[in-house]
Amino acid sequence: MRTIIWFIYFWIYLLGIYPKQRYFEKRRIAGIPKEEDLPEINQIVQNWANSLLKMAGVNCIVEGLENIPMDRAVLFTSNHQGNFDIPLMITKLGKTNSIVAKNSMEKVPMISNWMKLFDCLFIDRENARQSLGVFAQAEKIIGEGRSVIIFPEGTRSRGDEVGEFKEGAFKIATRTGAPVVPVAINGSYKVMEANGVWIRPAEVKITVLPPIETASLSREETKHLGVNVRKMIMDCNNSQNSKLDNAKIAVSN
Repeated sequence: MRTIIWFIYFWIYLLGIYPKQRYFEKRRIAGIPKEEDLPEINQIVQNWANSLLKMAGVNCIVEGLENIPMDRAVLFTSNHQGNFDIPLMITKLGKTNSIVAKNSMEKVPMISNWMKLFDCLFIDRENARQSLGVFAQAEKIIGEGRSVIIFPEGTRSRGDEVGEFKEGAFKIATRTGAPVVPVAINGSYKVMEANGVWIRPAEVKITVLPPIETASLSREETKHLGVNVRKMIMDCNNSQNSKLDNAKIAVSN
């Protein structure tokens, strides 16, 4: 029942804010600078995403927000466990940031419209030339002073596993000199992927890890940046899961 109610709410909410969507799109077409509308767009998007998490019964614990540099744009790089990662990343890192998402999302009506309004980018990972174009756009957004979120795995792991991180994604940071901020998501797959198509309440932990200054990296360190970031995220989640397992054993005893 929760899943059915959630999807009904999902679309009713989008229909309710549709007039605002059209208003902002018309202003963009008219040449109104997007910076004028971004604060209100960010607020609308965050309110919507927060309400979706609440309706799903997601209890999110966030640690490490102090690791986010406040004086410059960064590249947030996160593992990708499930469908709820995007609303989590939109709402739990402060202001709304641009996201590099799979190109199939561009075909979803209204959702893709709002994503475009806050400069989300849609990537076709099977098309190398298109991917390079998306990375170039992401570099431009960072150059304008806005942070970008990317999932270097390229697809959902649907569990605790962390797939290979594509090194190309990190060039967005190394070419701009922006810091890489690793973000470990732990447990988001339990909201949906662990239950098939059904939504279940779950606790999710998001940990923002210390930033990596890409401008000072050696050529060798740059080459293995993705591998190192993946290890940081895996170590963080493995440590948390180990503590949780030990706590459960202690309680059962």
